[in-house]
Amino acid sequence: MDTDLATIGRQTVQAAEELIKTAQLKPGDILVVGCSTSEVQGARIGSYGSEVVAARILASLTKVCSWYQIHLAIQCCEHLNRALVVEKAVADKYNLEEVTVIPVAKAGGSLAAQAMREFMNPAVVEAIAAHAGLDIGSTLIGMHLKKVAIPVRLTQKYIGQAYLTAARTRPKLIGGARAVYELC
Repeated sequence: MDTDLATIGRQTVQAAEELIKTAQLKPGDILVVGCSTSEVQGARIGSYGSEVVAARILASLTKVCSWYQIHLAIQCCEHLNRALVVEKAVADKYNLEEVTVIPVAKAGGSLAAQAMREFMNPAVVEAIAAHAGLDIGSTLIGMHLKKVAIPVRLTQKYIGQAYLTAARTRPKLIGGARAVYELC
């Protein structure tokens, strides 16, 4: 498979930055990312993972998240029940329940395995309620977003050959017909 890593890096930076700005994420918020490196390369999900592609995507995500002081959560594949790799400080800050497993390419996915190797102090957690998310290649990140997820239509529609879906979240609107949702 022919993979242009520079293009994948640029596409990832563009998508992450656009989502962070559109979602108006604040320092300390969480961005969850699910990624099929197989799909990025034009193959069927789970069939052609790549450490090289994962490294480029993770480097791009880490760079953008550091610019905005956003926490990154990398979703594992379904073989690990879509657990997530985060920094231990994030698990502690958000009181996330840690689980015992080490994601590898064939059980967790290439991006999660890369995060385990590259994060300063990685922890794997069972679930998270992220403020926004990027789904690269239809990996199904919805279970890790806050309750009210809103699709975000990004300018960047693909990373490599993988379709890109993005979402932001907002607090629930409650109260009915007489409720007021904006301060006057």
